[in-house]
Amino acid sequence: MKLYVLIIAIILSIGTARTQNIDSLLMQREDTTQFIRSDSLVMQFLEYSNIPITDNNKVKLIKSGREKFEDLFEAIRGAKHHIHLEYFNFRNDSIANALFDLLGEKVKEGVKVRALFDAFGNWSNNKPLKKKHLKAIREKGIEIVKFDPFKFPYINHAAHRDHRKIAVIDGKIGYTGGMNIADYYINGLPKIGTWRDMHIRIEGDAVNILQEIFLDIWNKTTKQNIVGEEYFPNHPQRADSCNTIIAIVDRTPKRNSRMLSHTYAMSIYAAQHDVRIVNPYFVPTSSIRKALKRAMNRGTKVEIMISSKSDIPFTPDASLYAVQKLMKKGANIYLYNGGFHHSKIMMVDDLFCTVGTANLNSRSLRYDYETNAFIFDKNITQQLNDVFEADTLHCTRLTPEMWRQKSAWKKFKCWFANLFTPFL
Repeated sequence: MKLYVLIIAIILSIGTARTQNIDSLLMQREDTTQFIRSDSLVMQFLEYSNIPITDNNKVKLIKSGREKFEDLFEAIRGAKHHIHLEYFNFRNDSIANALFDLLGEKVKEGVKVRALFDAFGNWSNNKPLKKKHLKAIREKGIEIVKFDPFKFPYINHAAHRDHRKIAVIDGKIGYTGGMNIADYYINGLPKIGTWRDMHIRIEGDAVNILQEIFLDIWNKTTKQNIVGEEYFPNHPQRADSCNTIIAIVDRTPKRNSRMLSHTYAMSIYAAQHDVRIVNPYFVPTSSIRKALKRAMNRGTKVEIMISSKSDIPFTPDASLYAVQKLMKKGANIYLYNGGFHHSKIMMVDDLFCTVGTANLNSRSLRYDYETNAFIFDKNITQQLNDVFEADTLHCTRLTPEMWRQKSAWKKFKCWFANLFTPFL
């Protein structure tokens, strides 16, 4: 009972931005001999918040674009009933063309293929799917639809974009993470070099949650009513060694708009030893900044990795301004120079981690449709920690001296970019 009272108090504190009593709440004991472990506290928080937690799962960490597309294409080749794809964008390039050719072959075999992409995501990439491309795709028998097309007045469509990356194969295999459909995940881009990203493949009960998320937005967008047990097969019970605990935390505007932000903040508040973050557009909201600062005040080690290069102008300056402020509070900041690190991951206390689609910025945490998997598994968390440590070899450590040596103009640009944090 004490634990639930504690969780309720924390929820209220996070939800109302009153964080002054968080530390004392987190330091309360469940009994007289043991602190509440961070993973236990976050799971209780999710349970209280009615987020489904599944424990019959197998998770594979996918560490590169080549690995992601090889794995995804192989799963698609084995599909028997349906293939569901939801992406921010399908870039009109060699990978997307190969994917749609393969999907067309599966349609001929009687497999139902549904694909959804975001209108803004399509418009904003340099090789968008145009009407002629969509016509050719539909002629293959693939149902492909555009989420929230731009219509006058265009400003009404600026927020609430679908930034998810979800694939579900026969309701048995699911994917999510940072990668869209584009060949630069394999080949990189001339201006920024190699594209670094993380994705996961899930088999088990958590796939049902990804399926629910996809069908919800598909049915709303198309006005269809795709339902039925065939989309939610029973998953065989796995051996204990494969029973990975997963909570899929979804952000849908106007329904659970703050849940993902709260779960990130809760994870940081609960941390007792260390928090490691890799995020490409690190322009954190006030609640995340407060959580990180209070974690450091408690003695928790905070390490943040951002890219020194970016595919989006302006944001890197705002990000650099944010991390230098956290550096002054004690955070270890790494500037990744090995290309562009597009991963959206966080590891806490070597106990649990998250991999997903959300950037730590206002767009992802306040406006867009997002999905993150919170994975309560030491092995997966250790794999991500190993990746983090290996990637530090390709980083420059941000130091106070390095920041002082920045030109006045550079500091002004960073400060000015920071003013737009609520909109980035």
